[in-house]
Amino acid sequence: MPVPDPEPLSKSQLQAAATLLADVSPQATELGARFAAAGHELALVGGSVRDVFLDRKPGDLDLTTDAPPQRVLEIVASWADQVWSIGIEFGTVGLRKGRTTFEITTYRDERYDPTSRKPAVAYGTSLTEDLARRDFTVNAMAARLPGYRLVDPFGGLADLRRKVLRTPGSPAESFTDDPLRILRAARFVAQLGFSVAPETAAAMRDLAGLLTPPKVSAERVSAELSKLLLSPLPGGPVAGIALLVDTGVADQVLPEVPRLRLESDEHYRHKDVYQHSLTVLDQAIALEHRYGLDQDLVLRLAALLHDIGKPRTRSRLPGGRVAFHHHEVVGARMAKERLTELRYSKDTIADVSRLIELHLRFHGYGDGEWTDSAVRRYVTDAGPLLSRLHALTRADCTTRNKAKALRLERAYDDLEDRIAVLARQEELDRIRPDLNGVEIMQILGLQPGPLVGQASRHLLALRMEHGPLGRDRAIQELLAWAASAGLAVPPPDPDNPAGQDPDPAE
Repeated sequence: MPVPDPEPLSKSQLQAAATLLADVSPQATELGARFAAAGHELALVGGSVRDVFLDRKPGDLDLTTDAPPQRVLEIVASWADQVWSIGIEFGTVGLRKGRTTFEITTYRDERYDPTSRKPAVAYGTSLTEDLARRDFTVNAMAARLPGYRLVDPFGGLADLRRKVLRTPGSPAESFTDDPLRILRAARFVAQLGFSVAPETAAAMRDLAGLLTPPKVSAERVSAELSKLLLSPLPGGPVAGIALLVDTGVADQVLPEVPRLRLESDEHYRHKDVYQHSLTVLDQAIALEHRYGLDQDLVLRLAALLHDIGKPRTRSRLPGGRVAFHHHEVVGARMAKERLTELRYSKDTIADVSRLIELHLRFHGYGDGEWTDSAVRRYVTDAGPLLSRLHALTRADCTTRNKAKALRLERAYDDLEDRIAVLARQEELDRIRPDLNGVEIMQILGLQPGPLVGQASRHLLALRMEHGPLGRDRAIQELLAWAASAGLAVPPPDPDNPAGQDPDPAE
């Protein structure tokens, strides 16, 4: 049963709300008038209403009505610029008028099958009952059109002012009906800066085990995690992840993260890797603008997961110290496995795991001056991920020792300066072996195959070490490599003694 608002809104408050909501869209007012003339209800609902009170401009507008979908199509047919019915089996009709996009959904009374993530949809007749099935009270408000009279049966506006997430009814029933709402709570914490009510947090903790197929697909889980991590709110992604860990939800969807909470004792004295990872995530986000990145999911995933290999590689050293040898390699493999299970794209998986694998590369050179060959290799190994690697490496410095932090910052400044200088001299982003594959095959008399790749990699390594070799020296180095590999090299072509590609454009 709906829980009545303990503090009903006064007439003046309702009028102020209507005035505020009326600025959302003139087309919404027109549409409301058309539905009223046709004898049907229409209301602005959900996030569209919530965002107005948060002083955020809504995007697409969500509406709800007592009219069945076919009747909705009839009412909007001559008014909308475009209509689509891709969601009509779930009671939703989409349309566009001018620059505004609407989704109109018939009042619903959903019944959930415990073994399925898809509800059985039945059409309802009551706006209040439709609101009762929504995830949180702040999303269970509506504004009746065309007059924008606020309908708030569950105290959503009061919760909005308190910045707290509650469910319209029992949180246990709500989360059992749709376990994805558990993740959505953390996402709203990240996006809105809200907290969760104690009973909501308790239900998240008790029902986290429901976040498994077939009830919730991996794709839906990853979509919520991505939205959480991509929150533009300062500190939002960290707050969302922390809620998942504190409630035990992360144990179900991202178990590598809570496992980073390594306990300190007299045998293993080291900083909390979990808190370090949250700090790195926050610092990486703050560095995005510096490197021309914008809400970069790859960087944020890599920052969160960069140390997940530490629990598996922790070893005890003399004097009570610990080491995590090769944790970047182990962590890259673990990240690939987890992100694959969550059905992230192949490109995202490859980029995140590569960043994790490379995140210690800078520290491998110690405090000494970088050679040109080391700089070239750093840039080439990072490839298109270089800007993200810059951000991740800088973010990974969380030491409280100001002198050490300043030393690391200056060292990385120096590395970036060296990269810039060499880039101007040698176009580092386009470094290739001095001879291409066709030329290697002509000079060595090879057919396409593994030996061509081995020869190319040998020449690339020499280029990294010594810079541009020039064609003549590159041929000499190639012939020397072939001789050491026991390859029989044909005599040079008298018409083409230097092994030039006869048609370089091909």
